[in-house]
Amino acid sequence: MSDDCLGPATAAATETEQLRMELAIAKRRLAEAYQMVSLGRLVAGIIHEINTPIGSILSNNQVILRSLEQLKTVLSAGEPPNAKAFEILETMASLAAVDKLACERISGVIRSLKTFARVDQSDVRKANVHELLTNTLKLTSCEFRRRIIVETDFGDIPEIECYPQLLSQVFLNLLVNAGQAIEGEGRITVRTRSDGEFIVVSISDTGRGIPQEDRQKIFAPGFSTKPVGVGTGLGLALSREIVVDNHGGEISFESEVGAGTTFHVRLPIKADRSKLTAAKPARS
Repeated sequence: MSDDCLGPATAAATETEQLRMELAIAKRRLAEAYQMVSLGRLVAGIIHEINTPIGSILSNNQVILRSLEQLKTVLSAGEPPNAKAFEILETMASLAAVDKLACERISGVIRSLKTFARVDQSDVRKANVHELLTNTLKLTSCEFRRRIIVETDFGDIPEIECYPQLLSQVFLNLLVNAGQAIEGEGRITVRTRSDGEFIVVSISDTGRGIPQEDRQKIFAPGFSTKPVGVGTGLGLALSREIVVDNHGGEISFESEVGAGTTFHVRLPIKADRSKLTAAKPARS
């Protein structure tokens, strides 16, 4: 049946609905593209985090192999084990302990990256927000290096019903923004607390703050106070969409120029399933 048979009003409604669906898909693809940009910005640091412990393992293994050769020589003398043999064994045990820590460090970074980048969990489910924050902090620590001290003050909060991978994106956006707002050395503090039927995540930095004239535009798509090539102007806009539209929460901030900024993310503990299902990320 043609649009003429349906009538102008029905045809317009159909076209509007089609455009709405296409816009939703485009917005979600944009969000996925921004996520890849965020991950790409952290890749160099993650590679460093992986290569450093691997280098330590390889170096220690060389020492272990030489120690084993020496141990064979000592023990092949046919005499009871002497002090030298015990010294070599002690060296090997010490290096093995260092290797264990290095391997755990690698596993921690990879596990955090896999948790953040996971695309096979697009349904609403219960999640531990502290776990999401901890995994995201492991990723951002690659970018912060020793320049920024990160402190956590986690309160007693329950698991919440949410899209975990989307909330991880919000936390990554806010933490990266906080780090980029700090010139030189500084501090980022992550706090959580319960607030009735909600939980609140607050991320504070000791950065340059947000000028008064920029505060009304801070969540507008495309707006950025960062230099060209550093920010895309999408992070806060997408964060607001995820928190407000996808989770029925609230995101706000307070800032003082020269002293820093705090963003507050307020999320419901129990999801409105009908609303969140309607807001489920579109699949292409």
